[in-house]
Amino acid sequence: MNKREEKHPDQIIHSEQLIHKELSWLAFNERVLQEAQDKNVPLIERIRFLGIYSNNQDEFFKVRVADLKRQVLIDQSRTPVVSDPNRAAIILKRVQDRSLALTAEFTETYDKILKELKNNKIYFKDHSEISASQRDWIKDFFKNRVKPYISPIVLTNEMNLLSFLKDAYTYLAVEMFNGMDKQYALVEIPADKISRIIEIPSENRNTKNLMWLDNIIRVCLDDIFKGFFNYQSIDAYAIKINRDAEYIPSQELNHSVLENMSEGLKQRLTSIPTRLACDEKMPDAMLATFVTKLKMSGFDSVTRGHRYHNFKDLMDFPNVGSQDMEYPRLAPLHCQDFDRFATMFEAIRERDILLYYPYYTFSYMTEFLRQSSYDPSVIAIKINIYRVARNSMIIKSLIDAANNGKQVTVVVELKARFDESNNIEWAKLLTEAGVKVLFGMHSLKIHSKLCIVTRKENGKLTRYCHIGTGNFNEKSARIYTDFALFTKNEELTREVDDVFDFIEAPYIKPDFRNLMVSPINARSRIYELIDNEISNAYRGITAKITVKINNLVDDGVINKLYQASQAGVKIEMIVRGMCTLIPGIAGLSDNIKIISIVDRFLEHPRVMIFHNNGNEKIYISSADWMTRNLDHRIEVATPIFSEILKQRIKNIINIQLKDNVKARIIDETQKNTYVKHRKGSDKVRSQIAIYDYLSEIENEKQKLTDHKEKSGHKEKQEHQEKGEGQEKHKKKKKSETDDNE
Repeated sequence: MNKREEKHPDQIIHSEQLIHKELSWLAFNERVLQEAQDKNVPLIERIRFLGIYSNNQDEFFKVRVADLKRQVLIDQSRTPVVSDPNRAAIILKRVQDRSLALTAEFTETYDKILKELKNNKIYFKDHSEISASQRDWIKDFFKNRVKPYISPIVLTNEMNLLSFLKDAYTYLAVEMFNGMDKQYALVEIPADKISRIIEIPSENRNTKNLMWLDNIIRVCLDDIFKGFFNYQSIDAYAIKINRDAEYIPSQELNHSVLENMSEGLKQRLTSIPTRLACDEKMPDAMLATFVTKLKMSGFDSVTRGHRYHNFKDLMDFPNVGSQDMEYPRLAPLHCQDFDRFATMFEAIRERDILLYYPYYTFSYMTEFLRQSSYDPSVIAIKINIYRVARNSMIIKSLIDAANNGKQVTVVVELKARFDESNNIEWAKLLTEAGVKVLFGMHSLKIHSKLCIVTRKENGKLTRYCHIGTGNFNEKSARIYTDFALFTKNEELTREVDDVFDFIEAPYIKPDFRNLMVSPINARSRIYELIDNEISNAYRGITAKITVKINNLVDDGVINKLYQASQAGVKIEMIVRGMCTLIPGIAGLSDNIKIISIVDRFLEHPRVMIFHNNGNEKIYISSADWMTRNLDHRIEVATPIFSEILKQRIKNIINIQLKDNVKARIIDETQKNTYVKHRKGSDKVRSQIAIYDYLSEIENEKQKLTDHKEKSGHKEKQEHQEKGEGQEKHKKKKKSETDDNE
């Protein structure tokens, strides 16, 4: 392929050879919904999957549908090409239709789960189903716990509803009638202050009663409005909006980075909604009033749905039933490669160490920084921050290190979507503690997962680094699968340091011989590795590519994969989310097989395995195969040099490729068909099988350690006994000499 083709590979691919990314994303979220529908999944976990699905759908409308809407508006200013199947308006209509179908499927699933809860004597109570004693309890609960957070907004003709209605919050739209007169008001559900799902007293000790916070407020509407408004009847209907999540930070030169980001977030708060969801029983006139006041266009989605909205709160659904209604806990594994050494640095000095979260405890990462914060040999720490936990031990150790006089540099990515405000606060806190805070580049998001610690050892500077696929986040490390490599390899640590130099001074162009770094060399290196497999296939040599990523949405890479398939390269992929490549097209992609795995943990690592004529090249990476990750972000992939660790990664990926319980087939139909379990073969649920595999590794290491300790103790005892025998012999000889004298 010549340079011109590499620069514009999308010219080669025809639209019918790709699935549109938004439709592919909806297929991914349908796989999440399948988990809620799967009766083999514990009941409480199924409810929580409904919450995950709902949260995903909200973000989809805020980001992807909003982007489609912008494309539609741009297209309107030009001459539209109606016959183009990828025209934004056509895709937007297909997305909205598919979303409505999924909403109906979601509602049906929710209703079925409610029935199953009843079969387990767990009841969701409507406000019309409560007893007098329960009503008294609810009134008291509302007065003491809820009412202080209730401040209704009364709608008037002059009011700008967009100025205060929050994105993704649930409101009760209240309608008060007094004869022919009616008054509308909005009551925000304070789910950020109080749990959305409340357990209320039961009149039968064998049952559990739950109630939506919405219904508790419905019971107490008179307590809010009586005495302030005259009305003969009052009712309330749930309503929720999703806003466009894009914003344009100010380019004023006298604004700081933090000021620009804060201004951008304010823009998001007042941006036009992309979706309005409401109770299906809301009166037409009332809905029309809100549509008008929210300035919604014909391109926006208006959905009449369930009585309740913001089902994302189901992610925190409490288990008020038996333990078997949840997944059994998998105790995080402890790594013998770390545990048998006194310090993290001794362990890493011995060998490269690979952890796989959440199977291994994340505490090794927090301990790495904790020890670094006070170790007198440590002189400097550098780290990327993209998303961190609310009470982050990572942040605490960085501040402790600065207080101990270490040179601490933290690159904070302020454009981490939906974590911007948190990262602004972390940046302020770190700056106040004396940490050197960098905000990276205006045009490039920094998404790499790097940490490097420099120690002075025997008069020389020695670097220890972490290169990973996931964020430095204690919370997500318990539910996301991710690889983390700890190494002191000089080639890798030097190049990791060069990445930080590039972030601070982007006019420097380091020469990365080992790391793949976006946007410097990642795309070209991936192309070279694929081309190498193509060349081997044409020479009749075994050629194979195995990849695990979250999203595959890049025409250039897809074109390369199509070329590889046509050359005879066998390609196996695990793609969790969006996948615009279509496997199995005769003569184009019939050598490509793709599955997606959705299970109790969110599959998050990126792995690349190139056969390379038997001398396999294996990388772990922070980057998906998307244009934004390869061209518009700073991402890092590292090669794995240790043969033991390379084999471990291969074994883990092979287990996932054999999954016949939670794996779905990715194909042109987007039906999410499960991989079939063949008769006579074992069932493989990869996430459990991987836990068992890693447990066995650690058990074997523990046995070896115990054996060495036992052998060492025995050898020490024998040496001691031998020494004691020699001492006795000396004493005896001396005694004999004394006697002779």
